[in-house]
Amino acid sequence: MEKDQINSHFKVLIIGGSAGSLSVLMQVLPQLTAIKSFAIVIVVHRKSTDEQTLEKLIDLKSVVKLRQVEDKVRLLPGFIYVAPSNYHLLFEKNHKLSLDTSEKVNYSRPSIDVSFESAAEVYKNLLIGILLSGSNADGTNGLKAIQKEGGTIVVQNPETADMPFMPNNAIQNMTPDYVLNIPEIIQFICTIGN
Repeated sequence: MEKDQINSHFKVLIIGGSAGSLSVLMQVLPQLTAIKSFAIVIVVHRKSTDEQTLEKLIDLKSVVKLRQVEDKVRLLPGFIYVAPSNYHLLFEKNHKLSLDTSEKVNYSRPSIDVSFESAAEVYKNLLIGILLSGSNADGTNGLKAIQKEGGTIVVQNPETADMPFMPNNAIQNMTPDYVLNIPEIIQFICTIGN
């Protein structure tokens, strides 16, 4: 993987996943060193409760600091943001995040497609999207939107996914820039972060 193929001035790394993606995140996040030039946004399917177990776990496991997502919170480089349960996470042109309670998409709120498409509209070629393990089609249309706007897209190698349907669906419907196993995803993020 050549770093010069990726826009080195990108602003947001957005990661989406569903069933099986938490174990990937728990392998990836502890390996990341502090990041300074971009924000990481995580959108995973989760139960519709107010519990913040996921946020607490990520905060515990990652060197990169977590910032709580509230409506109109500013997206700052150097932090991890996690889409809260029961809300779609949207991106605004003023670099703020907003929360939306409209209908579920792909049976999910937050929906990966909704967040990926919203981020693509705002950040265009300054965006990198990664799609992990999952058991439905969410994420494919969002990756297409990122690619159409000039962003970079990465899909977890389905052979390494607990639930390969989501990455397989993406690969069957588009051509990702990278298809990576978990150690390669770690290397990819560490490379772009330095």
